[in-house]
Amino acid sequence: MKYRAGRHLGRLRAVAVAGALLAGLSPAAAAAPPAAVVTGHKGDPTQYWNKVLLQTFRNARGSDASPGNLSRSGAMVFAAIYNAESAYQNTYGTLKYQPYLNRPLKYASESSQPGRDEEERLIDRTAYRMISELYPGDKAYIDARYEARTGRSPYAYEPLDRLVVDRVVRQINKSRADDGSDNPEVYDGDTTTPGAWRPTGEEATADEGACKEPSDAVTPNWGKVKPFVLRSGSQFRPPTLRGFTSYDEMLASPEYARQVDEVRRVGAVDSTERTYDQTVVGWFWDHDLNGTYHPPGQLLQLTGTVAKKFKLDTYETTRLFALSALSLADAGIAAWDSKFDSPINEWRPVSAVRATGGANANWEPLSADRSGAPWTPCFPAWTSGHANFTAAWAGAMQHYFDRDDVSFTAHSEDPHTLVLSRQMNSFSQVAQEGEFSRLWLGAHFRWDAEDGREIGTNVAEYVFDNALQPTRPGRPDQR
Repeated sequence: MKYRAGRHLGRLRAVAVAGALLAGLSPAAAAAPPAAVVTGHKGDPTQYWNKVLLQTFRNARGSDASPGNLSRSGAMVFAAIYNAESAYQNTYGTLKYQPYLNRPLKYASESSQPGRDEEERLIDRTAYRMISELYPGDKAYIDARYEARTGRSPYAYEPLDRLVVDRVVRQINKSRADDGSDNPEVYDGDTTTPGAWRPTGEEATADEGACKEPSDAVTPNWGKVKPFVLRSGSQFRPPTLRGFTSYDEMLASPEYARQVDEVRRVGAVDSTERTYDQTVVGWFWDHDLNGTYHPPGQLLQLTGTVAKKFKLDTYETTRLFALSALSLADAGIAAWDSKFDSPINEWRPVSAVRATGGANANWEPLSADRSGAPWTPCFPAWTSGHANFTAAWAGAMQHYFDRDDVSFTAHSEDPHTLVLSRQMNSFSQVAQEGEFSRLWLGAHFRWDAEDGREIGTNVAEYVFDNALQPTRPGRPDQR
């Protein structure tokens, strides 16, 4: 399945509404009396822990809040949950799909029947351990959410830790050790040649980083991170941006002139050509700013929405979350590979349009920080990370359900969003809106969006074909 696919008066209202949504998820709301839940868990455990994870995304700052780091965390959490659930299914002879990591675990059971709450306890313990290890600064909040769900202290003795959880967590952590995600090297590429990315000049605010020096570039080495499923981050990257071999060649091309002119017209803060619906789409999928769950979180929330729509059981829910999270993580690596490791590290529209001079010298994109000041993400334009992420998510859903025509409601908590929810009529609608949302905000050129969607689509297809596959009938236990 291949695909090629003025500031607004309502802003203060949107900020207030989004703030109220965030406040509703604060740690203070976590303390339910233990007696209320000791007789059993309530609700799907993976859905519950997804909500906890998304709150840690909102709390993240600095490089921890980068799309790559967040999607990596999501993949580690949901791969671990899926492996723990696989151990449960394998123990009772009901395993239908291969675990993320090889050799399905099996633990000693005192009977042929599952113990009371055993399946959910496994997921609760695994999710708690992974999230609390990934986000130690949120430990008090995560502890409180565990107690609210289980009625027990997270430090109480749990035999499933020794039997399964310890091994699952250790296995996931070992697989991601030395994966390159903590590479501290700063960007030292060309920032003076016209066409080459350069800092876009934003000052640091209380909640966002600055983009004034090359060293401010966000996670410039993320394209070299070891993927979860792909062979390499460059696996689906075109050799270069539309065949251009130099910045001079790109800037001299008629196609480049068309790209710049289009974003100048439809991506400007005061555009008279951008439609209302395009503005709605641009802000709805944004989530660049700290305090939101960011693009990976919005899509993981959407995974939960789709799982509920189809009333998936616990096992299938863990698999859907794992497939979508693994696709998002590898799409993030692939996006950053194209941004920083290509022959051309393309400058952002704000740099390109202003370079044309004249009336464009002070051009501003619609994209803005919380105060309304112009703001552009601090890394190269090609390819669009949003297009990569939304295409990878849509592809994961299409392959899992073997269909595209599914209706569901998507939600936004971006502080500038003009609508809090939006009806989707297909998975590919998410990919299409995510693809061009960045053009309407003035943050990307059209080819950034088109090429990003193609890479993300290919990532999802590869992940689905190579991970969490159906077990072969009669396959012997590999322990």
